[in-house]
Amino acid sequence: MNTQASTRPRAIAIQPEWIKIAIYTLGMTPAAFAFYYAFTGQLGAEPVKGLEHALGLVALRFLVIGLAITPLRKIAGINLVRYRRAIGLVAFFNASLHVLAYLWFDMDWNAAAIGKDLLKRPYITIGMLSFAILVPLAITSNTAMIKRLGATLWQRLHKWVYLASAAACLHFIMVVKRWPPEPLVYAAITGALLLWRVWDAYQKPARRTT
Repeated sequence: MNTQASTRPRAIAIQPEWIKIAIYTLGMTPAAFAFYYAFTGQLGAEPVKGLEHALGLVALRFLVIGLAITPLRKIAGINLVRYRRAIGLVAFFNASLHVLAYLWFDMDWNAAAIGKDLLKRPYITIGMLSFAILVPLAITSNTAMIKRLGATLWQRLHKWVYLASAAACLHFIMVVKRWPPEPLVYAAITGALLLWRVWDAYQKPARRTT
């Protein structure tokens, strides 16, 4: 009898649900810190702007991570598909807080001022467009809606995340009003991921005929 094998410690398997909880926790922790720093005066001379920037940046990062899931699976064999919903919802939650900070702290829920801002500042319009696209994606990001819409229609709807991500990058570039590397890096990564999607879509008919 092999006693050595029986005394070997068992490997601990991390359940997917725990990973999802970790994604939600890590994804929302920066927002908690951002609000704390804003209310304690640690975000500089313009704490509202600092808060909006911090929340928007986390949302954009998770949008980019979501876009990278399929390329990672097909190119590197890293399968994170089961965590796509959690990643997308974290992006939406942070984007919601980003918009909430703008509507509440920046505009004080003044509908007339918000409407004027939307017409006067294109980067606000583009940012709101990106968020508006994310709303139905978040609402339908559950198994019940997949069954109700059907897989084909659901997939078509969720492809709008490409436009939302591109609009978010453009919003980021226009907000800073100059050309620092950070927004350009995010735009370049997003553009590369979207171009890969286009290339992969054109490759599918070729694979079927071979």
